[in-house]
Amino acid sequence: MSATSTLPVSVDAMLELLTKRGYFAERSLATVAFLALRLGRPLFLEGEAGVGKTEIAKVLAGALGRKLIRLQCYEGLDVASAVYEWNSASQMIAIRLAEASGDTDREQLSSDIFAEKFLIKRPLLQALEPDTAGPPVLLIDELDRADEAFEAYLLEILSDFQVTIPELGTVKAPAPPIVIVTSNRTREIHDALKRRCLYHWVDYPSAERELAIVKSRVPGISAKLSQQVVNFVQMLRNQDFYKNPGVAETIDWATALTELDARSLTPQVVGDTIGALLKYQDDIGRMQGDALQKVLKEATSDN
Repeated sequence: MSATSTLPVSVDAMLELLTKRGYFAERSLATVAFLALRLGRPLFLEGEAGVGKTEIAKVLAGALGRKLIRLQCYEGLDVASAVYEWNSASQMIAIRLAEASGDTDREQLSSDIFAEKFLIKRPLLQALEPDTAGPPVLLIDELDRADEAFEAYLLEILSDFQVTIPELGTVKAPAPPIVIVTSNRTREIHDALKRRCLYHWVDYPSAERELAIVKSRVPGISAKLSQQVVNFVQMLRNQDFYKNPGVAETIDWATALTELDARSLTPQVVGDTIGALLKYQDDIGRMQGDALQKVLKEATSDN
């Protein structure tokens, strides 16, 4: 497959494209990603933090040779930060220069200062612009962190791939961008937005897939340690933690262990590095003493 804008022609081709970039997806995820590209529909991914929702947008952008435009959502995100705003400082300079030159035609001046050259384009507007490499990949990350009002604003963009700017009119994408929307489900996203997307729940990977991910992302790790790491993490996800470790934490932990030249998991090694895996003190506190010994014994029993 070309490294330009050629899209995969089948689900198998999508799986191959992702795998070559080190993203080991389930076939169900590859299928819905393939359909999103073929149908020109946004892809809405929900799941726990750290399971690879954001990563798939990065992988697709790299594999298809497209620009990645990322909008990181947060509470209070507004149109000025996400879509566009006017460069008021430059507009004021233009007004002062016009006044100094004796240009008093207010109607003409008003039109001049709302020209495109004074427009500051934010991620959503940038994603609607044409690109020689093909429509970009637009990642709207962690939408659940944004306010509901902003979520409602997205409906026009996700339906028609256009933005209305009162002073300029409607800006419409010549070809729809590839849109990936993610949510950690800290709140429910409205049905109106979900209806505009293809949906997939990204779950924690199986032990086999997670082992493949670790070997791919941490090439210096030994076979024994990688297996123990995956066994340990998989068992932790069966515990009642406030926040279970995601794949990102597994990779971080495996990398940390490799940097320490660890050959296998021991109570000392796990205790010293558990902060790379668990991010809440209550969770770390529960994984001490007998609880740690029990999980560790089972995780290393076959090695």
